[in-house]
Amino acid sequence: MSLSDRRGPFERALTQAWYQRGVSWVWLLLPLSLLFGLVASFRKLLQSHEANADSVPVVVIGGITVGGTGKTPVIIALGKQLSERGYRVAVVSRGYGGSFEGAMHRVDQNDPANLVGDEPALIARSGVATVFVGKDRAALTEQVAKTCEFDVILADDGLQHYRMARHLEIAVLDAERGTGNGLLLPAGPLRECPSRLASVDYVLWRNGTDEETAFRYAMTGIRNYASGELLQADLFRQQCTQQKVVAMTGLGQPQQFSKTLTSIDIDHELIVFPDHHPFSSSDIAAVDADIILMTAKDAVKLDPSIDRRIWVAEISTVLPLALIERVCHSINLYQSKHQHAQPQK
Repeated sequence: MSLSDRRGPFERALTQAWYQRGVSWVWLLLPLSLLFGLVASFRKLLQSHEANADSVPVVVIGGITVGGTGKTPVIIALGKQLSERGYRVAVVSRGYGGSFEGAMHRVDQNDPANLVGDEPALIARSGVATVFVGKDRAALTEQVAKTCEFDVILADDGLQHYRMARHLEIAVLDAERGTGNGLLLPAGPLRECPSRLASVDYVLWRNGTDEETAFRYAMTGIRNYASGELLQADLFRQQCTQQKVVAMTGLGQPQQFSKTLTSIDIDHELIVFPDHHPFSSSDIAAVDADIILMTAKDAVKLDPSIDRRIWVAEISTVLPLALIERVCHSINLYQSKHQHAQPQK
């Protein structure tokens, strides 16, 4: 596998330094990290749970590190599991990368990613939940709860939004990277101190070793983005023989995508763009390849008719049964308490 990294040199160097012990120059950023920690602590003290969401339990899914740890796949998988058990599921998100700046928008499956953000667009198209975006996540959660349409709200990347109501917190991390060098931004990758993990209700580790806290990805097939043709990995691999394959991605942790392709013996060149890169037709046209492989999160930003060379790796997320049971128990317990609290007629 060859690698072409389109990220800026400072971004590449900083990310590498975060996850390598003994890199001395990052200590020059420590004063900024101390300032970041003070501001974050002060902000946390000032904020209160203004959004009550009394009628609906809120499950916050987030992380304490920047970059991709798998929060969106976890939300999709959890939403699927809950909806299959009969729960009506809503997802609230800021809609990072989208242009919508209003208070509340119910995401349609046909909404473009440049309006609602790539992650909300992807979750909506999965069909596992009703997705809402809004500029103020706390107020958005309150508004969605007031609709009385849902049994549970999954809050996307809301761990640090302390104004948002929460009844269960799930932190998602990558087992290989962990908390990196353990420092706060910008000297390290942390949004909050590692001690924050002790206060959440559940910690999920991507590719972890404990079956009760680990989740993993499973390749379900590779689909041509234009035609919709779905091939299993072995058939796709046969089709790739003697053809140049380029995998391009704007994930926060691009090596995860490459490792998945390598695990099914697909030889490829990897082109890495910045996280949440707004892929365009010019990006695709510039690629010298017979086959272009993308993740669903990247491809959702493109029109399917843009290039027939694009194939999308369809990956499912396998969650620990213990997590699903914990969330279901919390929903049932909350509903039971809420029903008992209703005034008698």
